[in-house]
Amino acid sequence: MEILEERFGKILVEVVNSDRATLNEAARFKPTINQRIDEGFRYFIIDLSDCDFIDSTFLGVLVHSLKRIRRREGQMRLIGFKPPVKSMFELTRMDKVFKIHETVEEALSQIQNEENI
Repeated sequence: MEILEERFGKILVEVVNSDRATLNEAARFKPTINQRIDEGFRYFIIDLSDCDFIDSTFLGVLVHSLKRIRRREGQMRLIGFKPPVKSMFELTRMDKVFKIHETVEEALSQIQNEENI
């Protein structure tokens, strides 16, 4: 798995470049996002459009990261759900916890409008 980053001002887009987001990917993703949070980033868009599957470990890293970001009064948005990933979020009711968008542009616009950045 490779994590690609793109910055849009204060907003950081993290692209999970893997078809399966499992324990191994979670072990790589967690330190990356924690480092960015520690560097002061507060606004994140996580792009899961390459993922066909996400397991509970990776989902746990997303939840943990969301909590850290919210404590710093930031936001995390998720984008690019394929049907199996969407089903996972619906079954676990995490679709009620996370703000989910179709595209990076949509998520960027929402964060920029809500935060005036």
